[in-house]
Amino acid sequence: MAKRTSHAFNVPNLLTYGRILAVPAIGLCFFFEGRLQSSDFARWSALALFIAASVTDYFDGYLARTWQQTSNIGRMLDPIADKLLVSTCLLLLAADTDRTIAGWTLWAAIIILCREILVSGLREYLAALKVSVPVTQLAKWKTTIQMVAIAFLLAGPAGDKILPYTTQAGIALLWISAIVTLYTGYDYFRAGLKHIVEE
Repeated sequence: MAKRTSHAFNVPNLLTYGRILAVPAIGLCFFFEGRLQSSDFARWSALALFIAASVTDYFDGYLARTWQQTSNIGRMLDPIADKLLVSTCLLLLAADTDRTIAGWTLWAAIIILCREILVSGLREYLAALKVSVPVTQLAKWKTTIQMVAIAFLLAGPAGDKILPYTTQAGIALLWISAIVTLYTGYDYFRAGLKHIVEE
């Protein structure tokens, strides 16, 4: 039992737990945005939390491999933490007082959310068949573009005051991410389709 506990609370897993805890913290920033005299503070706070959480996404996997501290709970929670972070931020940006994501841009967010859900379902189904679907290099680039887009959008109007067109750059990157998302999603389903058909 002691060995399992040490695996659950090793450094890579603690970073993953921190990423999950950052999700409600970012939500609180948006909750207070309309209640603070300076909404810029809430925006920058949300951005700082998001960047810190995104950095842990790299280090938890890197440290787990380097220190040979991979664990079942880490493998389970890591992708869940990523999807919670991205999904929550997109929903908050669509519902915030500034309507950072609105109109046609909502479709970019919907495409990203649908892909995350569908690929998660596919991975879960294939895992039951003992089939693994490796993450492609393009999918990694998609994740990077997606994170940068969300970071720009979290800064939003506060960022526009320092760097003009911050919000517009975020929206453009979100659309690029959505387009790449469609391709990588199709790529995953094509790889897994033969196993589904055979079954």
